[in-house]
Amino acid sequence: MLQKAFISIGSNKGGRIDNCRTAVWLVGSGRKTFVVKKSSFYETEPWGNPDQPPFINAVIEVRTELGPRELLGLLKSIERKMGRTPSVPLGPRVIDLDIIFYGQAVINERGLKVPHPQAGERAFVLLPLNEIAPEFVHPSLKKKVFELAASLKDTGGIKRLV
Repeated sequence: MLQKAFISIGSNKGGRIDNCRTAVWLVGSGRKTFVVKKSSFYETEPWGNPDQPPFINAVIEVRTELGPRELLGLLKSIERKMGRTPSVPLGPRVIDLDIIFYGQAVINERGLKVPHPQAGERAFVLLPLNEIAPEFVHPSLKKKVFELAASLKDTGGIKRLV
């Protein structure tokens, strides 16, 4: 049975939009995960470590046969394939792929936390997510995405691109 999941995508090294497009294609190019929707691209200021270039961010909705841990493995293998290497925490990266939601699952395991712990407060996740799934209910906070997006106090200068 196919499970709905949402994945955030970010890049601030090299051809940022092309990196994000490549990641979307790679996520959906296997036989077990299918991209259903993609948000616009947004340019955002870096979060947590401001001394780096701005990010391009987006969110995709997928349907997948993979379990949460397998999906995480797929995302990490795509990051490696695209040239991501271990770096400074919250530092510049070619690509960053995170599971935001996996259906209504709440998972708190070593190396896998779903929903993403900061999903309800990060504008660079909520604004693209609101574009494609405003009615989705955050499984822990029990609020719809559009409610969480509307409650943001600071959007950090996010600019919608394409």
